[in-house]
Amino acid sequence: MIVQVRPQAVRRPSSARHLILKGVNSHLAEVIVQDGETLESALRRFKRKVQQEDIIKDIKRHSYYLKPGEKRRTKEALARKRSRKKRTKDYE
Repeated sequence: MIVQVRPQAVRRPSSARHLILKGVNSHLAEVIVQDGETLESALRRFKRKVQQEDIIKDIKRHSYYLKPGEKRRTKEALARKRSRKKRTKDYE
């Protein structure tokens, strides 16, 4: 599976500028660049929005295939880690 992800500047009929990032499961982060706003500040808002919506995490998860057994082992390892962390927190 090939995943291409890149922010795109898109012109709309209302001549508003948009920054759009589309993820794997059709997540869509979109920021409208206001008149007089610098591109750097719009890009900062865009990056924050992408981070909040966990689009990058989703893309990384879908960028390679995990066999069902590997997925199960990873899930079990995370569960063990959580329980270990919870036990150490309970002792304090």
